[in-house]
Amino acid sequence: MRMGIQNVYCVGRNYKLHAEELGNDVPTEPMIFLKPSHAVVKADGQVLEMPAGRGEIHYETELVIRIGRPYEKGIDIQELVDVAALGIDFTLRDVQNVLKKKGQPWTAAKGFRNSAPVTSYFALPDKEELESKDFTLLLNGQEVQRGNVKNMIFSLQTIVDYIAEHYGLGEGDLIFTGTPEGVGPVAAGDKLELAWDGTVLGSCLIGSKEN
Repeated sequence: MRMGIQNVYCVGRNYKLHAEELGNDVPTEPMIFLKPSHAVVKADGQVLEMPAGRGEIHYETELVIRIGRPYEKGIDIQELVDVAALGIDFTLRDVQNVLKKKGQPWTAAKGFRNSAPVTSYFALPDKEELESKDFTLLLNGQEVQRGNVKNMIFSLQTIVDYIAEHYGLGEGDLIFTGTPEGVGPVAAGDKLELAWDGTVLGSCLIGSKEN
């Protein structure tokens, strides 16, 4: 899964209700953080080992887009992005809360290995089709998250333009575009399934936590 992946950008608090459920302010411009490419793993049913002894680990389901060509100012999202997927931004929530209070970077909470499982890719639909379909997360067979890009605070076009202007954007970069409300903890033995318009594209199992 890491082959060809360059940068892994993530958008924080891009759904109003998610920001509010965690007691965070709704951002006025995109909030960007990164994960190492080594955090990315295939959501192909495999067991993912999670860190142990570091508090709760939360799932955050997201639409993921892959940049298919070098960015040029004014380029349309449909020309820039070649494929999309669904992914989970696993987060050490207790660790993140401590980092936030200290004003420190989130890498320790967001960048651990296996923290970015990604499903198989599919062609990025046009805006109308994207907004007509939901993505969902099933936890042990029960739906726990449902999202739609029309509820994003910042559109896909706004996100890619912002990242390109501030950090650079190139072929092979992945962007996790934000999670809707409904995030929550996982435990050893949990099965997570990621679905696009009702079709499961990938899954993973939570293994016993590593020391």
